[in-house]
Amino acid sequence: MEHFNSGLNIFPKTNPLNFEYGDDCFGPKVENRKLNDIRKSLMDSNCDGPETVYSIAMDVGKKIHKEQLKKQHLLFGVVTYASGKLGNEPVRSQGHIHKKSVYGQNWSTPEVYQIWSGKAVIYMQEYADDNPGKCYAIFAQPGDIVIVPPSWAHATISADSSTPLTFGAWCDLDYGFQYEKVRAHKGLAWFPLIEEDGELTWIQNNLYEYKNLVIKKPSSYKDFGIQQRVSIYEQYENNPKLFEFVPKPFLKKELWEAFIP
Repeated sequence: MEHFNSGLNIFPKTNPLNFEYGDDCFGPKVENRKLNDIRKSLMDSNCDGPETVYSIAMDVGKKIHKEQLKKQHLLFGVVTYASGKLGNEPVRSQGHIHKKSVYGQNWSTPEVYQIWSGKAVIYMQEYADDNPGKCYAIFAQPGDIVIVPPSWAHATISADSSTPLTFGAWCDLDYGFQYEKVRAHKGLAWFPLIEEDGELTWIQNNLYEYKNLVIKKPSSYKDFGIQQRVSIYEQYENNPKLFEFVPKPFLKKELWEAFIP
């Protein structure tokens, strides 16, 4: 299994899902998301699957950056998924929207993902209303970076049921998730299902208006000054202002207007 060098001495563990922190790093006790926590967002809410679907450690990093990150209102989070399936669906998160941030001038905040190991799909849609707007499924390999823009509903999906998925992400320090509109539609606008050959197929959620699903690889994000397949933590170390747009999305207002993930 390919492992991307994240630039951090933070390592995912299985049985049980967890993270191990090196001496130069800090991080909290993980939070576990159980299958019962996410059933309402699945196509088959009665499916079987791993009891712990994924584990999250929010606010990790190098000890030398801890105070600097707080001042910048930045947070780095890491997530590791169980291998296996949720019935005929891949292991995945429940869909949500990021809450609006007072620090960010009342904007919903974006998120910058990077895959460490496994294969992922970052699914996102423009709105969580009856009309979901633009819908994208972004397939990402280890090292790939994916940006979720402000206000978009999204979920992270494992694209390989045989391998645990691990990724890191830059978030706003005052992060929060809104689930109400997604749960009112019993999930997002497209459900991923695993075919017999292990590939993913997509089924429309009829509680939304039909909108075409665009399946693609991540954009380059050159306009954001980001380099694909270079550790996003190391990019922060080299340029601490690079991800200021995460807690302050208004700094990139013109880029969000025609954003293609």
